[in-house]
This record gives sequence, C-alpha cells and structure tokens, in this order.
Amino acid sequence: MNILKLLEDKVIKALIAAGAPEGTPAMVRPGARANFGDYQCNAVMAAAKKMGMNPRELAQKVIDNLDLDGIASKVDIAGPGFINFHLAPQWLASSLQSAVHDPRAGVAETDNRQTVVVDYSAPNVAKEMHVGHLRSTIIGDSTARTLEFLGHKVIRQNHLGDWGTQFGMLIAHLEELEKENQEAMSMELSDLETFYREAKKHFDENPDFATRARSYVVRLQAGDEYCLKLWKKLVDTTLSHNQDTYDRLNVSLTTADVMGESAYNDSLPVIIQLLDEQGLLSEDSGARVVFLDEFKNKDGDPMGVIVEKSGGGFLYTTTDLAAIRHRCHTLNADRVLYYVDARQGQHFDQVFTIARKAGFASDHASLEHHAFGMMLGKDGKPFKTRAGTTIKLADLLDEAEERAAALIASKSGDLSEEQKVNVIRSVAIGSVKYADLSKNRTSDYVFDWDNMLAFEGNTAPYLLYAYTRIMSIFRKAGISESDLAGDILIENDAERELALLLCRFSETIESVAREGLPHQLCAYLYDISGAFMKFYEACPVNKEGVSEDLRNSRLQICALTARTLKLGLGLLGIETVEQM
Repeated sequence: MNILKLLEDKVIKALIAAGAPEGTPAMVRPGARANFGDYQCNAVMAAAKKMGMNPRELAQKVIDNLDLDGIASKVDIAGPGFINFHLAPQWLASSLQSAVHDPRAGVAETDNRQTVVVDYSAPNVAKEMHVGHLRSTIIGDSTARTLEFLGHKVIRQNHLGDWGTQFGMLIAHLEELEKENQEAMSMELSDLETFYREAKKHFDENPDFATRARSYVVRLQAGDEYCLKLWKKLVDTTLSHNQDTYDRLNVSLTTADVMGESAYNDSLPVIIQLLDEQGLLSEDSGARVVFLDEFKNKDGDPMGVIVEKSGGGFLYTTTDLAAIRHRCHTLNADRVLYYVDARQGQHFDQVFTIARKAGFASDHASLEHHAFGMMLGKDGKPFKTRAGTTIKLADLLDEAEERAAALIASKSGDLSEEQKVNVIRSVAIGSVKYADLSKNRTSDYVFDWDNMLAFEGNTAPYLLYAYTRIMSIFRKAGISESDLAGDILIENDAERELALLLCRFSETIESVAREGLPHQLCAYLYDISGAFMKFYEACPVNKEGVSEDLRNSRLQICALTARTLKLGLGLLGIETVEQM
C-alpha cells in the first residue's frame, strides 16, 4: 500500500471535480508535524491563483469532492489553503494487518516494469580497489537491489577500465616476470599495486622497455594473440581480486556483470562514422570533434568534445557513446543510471547531449548521472593514509572488522564463537556501508570510525540492535511469527506513530528507486527504529494486565517492524543477525 499515491489519486479527482485547471498536480506530502495531520496537500494555492478564486474556498470545494470514507478520520484546512489529512486508526490497522504475513511487508511490485541499466563500481585492471570506488559500488548496488525488489528488470554493468595505452607497459612487465619464473609472477600479481608501480618505474627508467611497451600497445589493439593472452591474464587476476572485495561488501556484482571498455572496441569506428554521416563532426588540428552549442567555452564559443584524437585514438567519450548505443538499442533500456562522482558531471552532460543528437539513445530512454560527492577525512580533505596515499578498500574493511571485534567483545553476551564472527562481520561491513548510504549522495561526507560504529544515532549498529531486540521478544515469548493471529489494535500515540511509519514503507522504497537516493531509506529505517523504541516502552507485550488480544496485536506490530527493518537493510546490502 502506497499511501502517498492513494491520496494523490484521490486529490487529483477532487481537484478536477472542483474545477481546478487541467493537469494541476496533487502536491501531497507527509505532514511536517503530527498535529497538522499525517499528510498535507499544497496544490490549492497555485490552482486558486490561476482561477482567480479564494484559496480556502477552493480547498473546501476539493474537500467536498474527496472520497476518503474509511481512510481519513478528519480532513481540515490550515492557513491560506493547505489541506491536512488525519488517517483513521482503524484504516491504519487494517493496512498493517494485510502486511503482517506478507513476506514483502506490504510492498507491491510495480505495474510499470522497466528495463534499467545500472552502471556502477568501474575499477581499473591491474589496480586494487580503493576507497574511491566505495561510493559508486555501494550506492549503485543499493539502487539496483531496490529497483529489482519492485519488479524492474535490472541489468548491472561494471564498466571495467581494461583498455588503453598503459596496457603495453603492463604486458611488457608481465612478460618479463613470466620469463623470470612463474613464482615471481604469481607473487607480484597477488599485489596489484606493487605490480603496477614496478611496471611504471620500469617504463620511466628503461628506454628499451618503454619502446617495447609502446609496440605492445599497437599489437594488442591489432588483436595480437600473444598480447591478448597476457592481457587476459591481467584482467582475470583483477576480476578475482575485485570479486573478493564485492563478496566481503555483500555487493551483488559478479564477473558476469563486467562489460569493460574493451567490449566496445569494434563499435568505436562505427560511432565516428555515424557522427560523421549526421554532420556532427568537425576537424580541429587533426582531431575529430563534436561542437556543442549547449556548452560554451570561456570566450562564449561552442565547446568542442574530442571523439577521435589526431593520431586515430579514441577517448572515454567515444566509449561512453558506444555504451549508450548498446544499452539503449541492444539491451533496450528504459533508464540508464550512472553512479560516477560529481566531478564527471560536465562529461556526462556532453555525452548525453551527443547521444541524443546522434540517436544513440532511444527517444524514450532516460539517461541519468546519479552523481555523488567525495569521501573526506576529519581534516576535510580526501580520505587518505597519513602518508598521503589512497587507502585500499580491502585494508579499510580489515580495519572495520578489527574495530567491530573490539566493540562486540565489550558488549556481546552469551554468543557462540560462530555467532560472534557473524555479528562482527555484519557490524563491520554494515557500519562502513551505512555511514556512506545514510548521507545524501550528492554531498561530500566525513569518514569517522567513532560515529559509524556507535550504538546511538543514525548508525548501522543502532539499527541492527533494534532488529535483534525485536527478535529477543519472540524468543522470550516462545512463539514464532507464524503463530500470530487476531486483529491489530491501535490504541495510543506510540502505536499510531509506529503504524503510520510502517505504512510508509512502500512510498519510501518507490522514492529511492525513482531518485536513486538510498539515504531516504536510511532515514526511514532510523525513524522506524526510534518509533519502535517508544512503542516498546509504552506498549509492553508481557506486562500483567495486558489482554491476550492486545498482546497478539502488539506482537504482530513487532513482527512487521522486524520484517521491515530486515527488508530495508537488505536493500542497502546490509545483513542482519538474530542476536548481538
């Protein structure tokens, strides 16, 4: 049940019946304060202005035409014409009742299924994943999970950096290691950062090596079998390293989702040809360029976007255009979402503009750059080691587990060793992910170990603890969810607050899927946890004097809260545990 959509549909019908201009949006929002109603309609003032009518008079006409029997206990007008909706407790209770035994907690799959391509993570070959890959990976994965949960066909794309001039250098270095001995090669490949650094040093200091490396680039791009074999070894090694990290992060990307830059090689000359045929190409100092009137340089002239270098080489722009063409016309995407940091904003604006002009993007497809800010240290600068080097993602996760182990050792009760291992992993990985996902992706955020591992505030440990607290209620009561029966009763403010939030799960999920903003789901789960804590204190389950009917009602609310938390955290890629 999506309450927001239900009310919007009702309001739109009432606006039409009240004579409001055609196409007037419903503008229904959750109420900012409980005493002003659960939801509020802000559509009347603008509509009344167009009609030359008193807003409060139009608001009353809208109310007179609203069909909310059994849904709202009260609808009133506030201020210049806001319409406030107070939902009926009985209707909230019946909405919860239908969700209690639903494995989806009342969230229906969409009627408007789309094919959505989600481009995220995108590390590079022969380099280990570092903290700079974290945001793209986990924000993109959360959105992909959410879209899939709603029934959309999600095609994950890991746009691996597996092509370019640097591969001549890497292949030449790998060749030398292979000749030296297999053991030395295996050892150096096990540390990709060392491998890349040694290859670069060799290239910079040895002219003969550099000459051979450049020749290998030409051979690789020409499809030389020997160079392709060594290149594939580098790619496969990198993919294995990356998959270990994805598995630790509980990220749903697999090697089957990899479609690197090399996959588009054969398409790049076609892209140039098509741009030329449509009159979009110009020559500038030997390079092939698309000039865009939509973007101006500092002199006010159309900005040029190079798609082919003077020497015949292609650029990221060319590859991205080929990817859009493939995603729209081969994968038949309705939406293509790119999780790439905000600094690439102009690049994607230009690529999307060229793709539209050239017809590489189908008319109905939505191309969306879901940009994100930077991960900062406490000093406000990009998060790095004290020596100023970029932190490997694996090292970050190792430290998270060490800190979580110390935390759990000081708090855990009667847990088995196996349970402790699971709790430590869940808290460690969940904390790193949640600290990021709970921030608006469009903003920079400060990475802070103390805050992210705290059991108070909007953190993963707090939410995980709230879930385990509910599980303990059922263990102590000696019953399972399947035993629950009877009607749900909403008799006090704490019950009502929690019930209303639980009924908002669907609209929250749909908003995350639409906007790609997982922090909305984090904020919702935090509110649920806080409301449950109030409910837990105000509405005891096993206290003497609580009737059997009321006990069963409260246990059902507990069960639905637990399921909502588990599902919500699962969409964030965070695993729950039964005890902490």
